Amino acid sequence: MTKRDLVVRISNDTAMVQQDVLTIVQRCLDLLSESLAQGETVELRNFGVFEVKVRQARVGRNPNAPATDIRIPPRAVVKFKPGKQLRARVLELTASRTGAASRTSEPVREHVRTAASR
Repeated sequence: MTKRDLVVRISNDTAMVQQDVLTIVQRCLDLLSESLAQGETVELRNFGVFEVKVRQARVGRNPNAPATDIRIPPRAVVKFKPGKQLRARVLELTASRTGAASRTSEPVREHVRTAASR
């Protein structure tokens, strides 16, 4: 779903003009971005929590030159933790998809270590 899709759906559901809905949606996103840029946590009940976390500095590797270490500096990133209702709705989707897939796929065989394989 894109921002445009969201605006059209809200406009259809509320009978508001799309331009007014776009203004409201854009303002919400701007406020959310401003809060996160200031390091604030944004909590939307029943949806989830956006928070800024600082990733520590680390050493990385260039896949084209694996012998060379690259220092990756610390940086702030936005993390999202889904709320209870969103998590439950997504789990329902997962269950329905895996239920349909399990009927068509072969059963999963667990690896069992025997005395001979130790």
